[in-house]
Amino acid sequence: MKRTEISSLGEFGLIQHLTDCIQLKNPGTLKGVGDDAAVIALSDGMKALVTTDMLLEGIHFDLTYTPLKHLGYKCAVVNFSDIYAMNGTPRQLTVSIGVSARFSVEDIEQIYQGIFAACDTYGVDLVGGDTSASLTGLCLSLTCIGEAREEEIVYRDGAKPTDLICVSGDLGAAYMGLQLLEREKAVYKGETDFSPDFAGHEYILERQLKPEARKDIIEKLRHAGIQLTAMMDISDGLSSELLHIAHASKVGIRIY
Repeated sequence: MKRTEISSLGEFGLIQHLTDCIQLKNPGTLKGVGDDAAVIALSDGMKALVTTDMLLEGIHFDLTYTPLKHLGYKCAVVNFSDIYAMNGTPRQLTVSIGVSARFSVEDIEQIYQGIFAACDTYGVDLVGGDTSASLTGLCLSLTCIGEAREEEIVYRDGAKPTDLICVSGDLGAAYMGLQLLEREKAVYKGETDFSPDFAGHEYILERQLKPEARKDIIEKLRHAGIQLTAMMDISDGLSSELLHIAHASKVGIRIY
């Protein structure tokens, strides 16, 4: 397999190499990659939503079993999910990456292919970012800019007594996918040529390696004319996220 050293391109050459193919999708993106800053226009009555997530190798992902393309997709989607959790629509994305010498240009291309796939799926423009050398492994920091009408934004502090608590999908599948991956890693520890047995477990593996943001739920709620009182995405578990809503809304919560 071809391996191109990052040093052969340099920082600016690498950025150009990775972003030459970008085609903007949103009319509000006036200027994307290629200048000192992106330029974004908001239409009348719309408010900007901004969220940032950082993922560190060894803390948030393990490259033993995480394909780089899946990692790029996941990094983008977790940002989109935060915007949807405010009842907004993600529009633009910036990507900053810290990378060590053990990675090649082709490795970084794989990450960006995943990011581009996520942007295409959710209609988001990649508009900028940064690259840096890293001595401690791979680091990804992504910022997403979304938009929503002021009256439609849903915060964590709006829950009221007698409100019904709902979740948009099943809980625990991503955790079980992680447990399966960790199990196979332990079984084949030290081996370089092995074939883990994942047959029949594709769903939970995808929930861990390639999660999706619930764009469909937001669209259905809007179509039905349902305005939620409080909302957030579940990344740390149901109990901890409900605790955030309870604290912000100053209410108690009962789960049956």
